[in-house]
Amino acid sequence: MSPTSPTTSPAPTAFFGHGSVTFLGAGPGDPGLLTLRAVEALAGADVLIAEPEVLEVVRCHARAGVSTPELTIVDEASTTAVVPVLRDATNLVMEAARGGKRVVRAVTGDPGLDGNAGQEMLACAAEGIPFEVVPGVATAVGVPAYAGVPLRDAQGTDVRFVDARTADDRCWTEVGASDGTVVVSTSLDAVAAAAGELVAAGRKPDTPLTVTIGGTTTRQRTWTATLGTIAQVFKQGKILPSPEGHRPVIAVVGERSAPAQRDQLAWFESKPLFGWRVLVPRTKEQAASLSDQLRSYGAVPHEVPTIAVEPPRTPQQMERAVKGLVTGRYEWIAFTSVNAVKAVREKFEEYGLDARAFAGIKVAAVGEQTAAALVDFGVKPDLVPSGEQSAAGLLEDWPPYDPVFDPIDRVFLPRADIATETLVAGLIELGWEVDDVTAYRTVRASPPPADTREAIKGGGFDAVLFTSSSTVRNLVGIAGKPHNVTVIACIGPATAKTAEEHGLRVDVLSPEPSVHKLAEALADFGLRRRAAALEAGDPVTRPSERRPGARRRRTT
Repeated sequence: MSPTSPTTSPAPTAFFGHGSVTFLGAGPGDPGLLTLRAVEALAGADVLIAEPEVLEVVRCHARAGVSTPELTIVDEASTTAVVPVLRDATNLVMEAARGGKRVVRAVTGDPGLDGNAGQEMLACAAEGIPFEVVPGVATAVGVPAYAGVPLRDAQGTDVRFVDARTADDRCWTEVGASDGTVVVSTSLDAVAAAAGELVAAGRKPDTPLTVTIGGTTTRQRTWTATLGTIAQVFKQGKILPSPEGHRPVIAVVGERSAPAQRDQLAWFESKPLFGWRVLVPRTKEQAASLSDQLRSYGAVPHEVPTIAVEPPRTPQQMERAVKGLVTGRYEWIAFTSVNAVKAVREKFEEYGLDARAFAGIKVAAVGEQTAAALVDFGVKPDLVPSGEQSAAGLLEDWPPYDPVFDPIDRVFLPRADIATETLVAGLIELGWEVDDVTAYRTVRASPPPADTREAIKGGGFDAVLFTSSSTVRNLVGIAGKPHNVTVIACIGPATAKTAEEHGLRVDVLSPEPSVHKLAEALADFGLRRRAAALEAGDPVTRPSERRPGARRRRTT
């Protein structure tokens, strides 16, 4: 019998009518830092009690309908000290657990190092409520890693962790007498005071210091200075005074975390599109893999649908084709979009059919997203382009009709009400007969919310990706023309021409008609832009920071 891993064991078993509690570390902010065990625990939660800073990070992994009691700040004055008094989390946890619920209590960072989860654990223990702890990436460890500041080197220097908000004179004296690395949790407007405490306790004023705000998120920003110069750096850079001075930061102090190292190790903030707000004029379903790719470059994608999908005006053609599919009229069915899969699936369900109706029929998908939609339907496609994910890529791999091996010579092509001449002509050239059927219509989507429209027209976005001429026309039609500081990236010459006809300056042109190549081209543009700024000795800014009245900030 193979041993069971403790990380794959179920949540603690309830007893005496009680539920159970999982104290879970959600990490410093990057959703990707959640552990596998954390995701597993969230999926089984009946009640999710999370600190406001990490609620959105964890809620997406919980099941639909999970209860999320709000932890509200009841003492506004305490926010200035970054110790907001929340609605009593212990009572919320205990009340839910007493009711037999599986409770997940999510905290920023790690339950054992960040916050006061220990008190809530003691309360559970006192009442005999079973609980478990799922460690998370501690803020004081994760933030320096994302800032490119190693806490230890080959010599194995000591590392001390200090919370400046609760540190007493003895604590400052001890870390001041040490030559090890000190990781200080504090607020932006209290950094200079913490630096002064360290100098007063014996650390040299020229000791290197890095300060990071918004760590592990695309709002991250890091400053380098020394204990003696940090106040001046903040004043000259107009960082302080600021209404955001209460925001938490992580400061790393020590000779072995020198700023010179950060120039080489700042992997996160040096991503080519770091912090860029990129407008993607597609639905969330269409843009899923594209948005993931943009995030890998450090961008913050914002999907805005420019088209809506409606049934065809005359459904009889589609009905005949689906009946022909069942009766053996076709050798192949080719799906050129996720919407085509959805249209056929809905028609199947209308007739009481399921994926078994595809038995004996070869299925082609134009790309990975369309293939994934088919798999979700219960159909594994026989053909997906090995190269470019487009109609042309599909034709590259499509076999010619062979009367010996192909008993039927007909292809069913469910599509939008937009012509697909390239694919139809290519299939005919390969010897196939094609039933080109309108499965759905595309119409202009409703306008996005007012704040999104204002951001588009006012320069709030750093870039916009246009994946077709229709996305240009529709976006301008429903939301207005993007501001002239916004970088315009187009998938091909035809799309670029349409953009220019609408008065837009095209900055980036994809080398191939592929959304992923388009994202790569935008990342390359961002990389070259960053390199030019550094070479000129200028600060690295986002395009949106060039608009009139824009504030130089990465902390919102």
